Amino acid sequence: MRTSSTFSAVRTTCCGRRSNALRQPGCLPSTCRPSLGRFLHVLALACSARSILEIGTLGGYSTIWLARALPVDGRLLSLEVEPRHAAVARENLAHAGLGDRVEVRVGAALGVLKDLRDNGADPYDMVFIDADKPAYTEHLDAALQLSRPGTLIVADNVVRGGKVTLGAADDEAVVGIQRFNAALAADPRVTAAVIQQVGVKGHDGMAIAVVRATGPRKRGQDEALRR
Repeated sequence: MRTSSTFSAVRTTCCGRRSNALRQPGCLPSTCRPSLGRFLHVLALACSARSILEIGTLGGYSTIWLARALPVDGRLLSLEVEPRHAAVARENLAHAGLGDRVEVRVGAALGVLKDLRDNGADPYDMVFIDADKPAYTEHLDAALQLSRPGTLIVADNVVRGGKVTLGAADDEAVVGIQRFNAALAADPRVTAAVIQQVGVKGHDGMAIAVVRATGPRKRGQDEALRR
């Protein structure tokens, strides 16, 4: 969220004290709403997550909420394409006392996810997607290949003020989310629902999916989504 209230929330609720890094021009602490941060924390506790994958770090606000739900031996890997944002997030995590259980890895998410899969990474208990909207469908498919039956996948910003329901769009973020929502609905590997929210960022929402099966998407699904 891009308002002064989030700066305050990150400095106090999450970090416990102010971070000079949050004052750097252009370094936004979060696009994650405070209510969503708390809800993510509750979801992570509800699924007893011991390992969490986050796609999109920015300032580390949601990262901190998720990491605080982990047991002391839990682990969280957060992916961020922008090195400057990753540096801010690491400082915020250190201020929050969570630097020992969170790794912020810099790189294009799809490339890092492929490397994790190719190197035999253990499946994650929870995945949170809040990154580049046009690539949400690819992030979902990659996340499913790093999941197990029972993994919880949460994706933010999937309502876009209701624009996703209005058909053809010029906004690439809306088009990306339309494609993601269609893929999520058609994918037999998950059972999912979209929850709408109205708050300080206006009308938006999140998708919550429980993994039922894993593995790559089948060709028939790709063809159905292109129609």
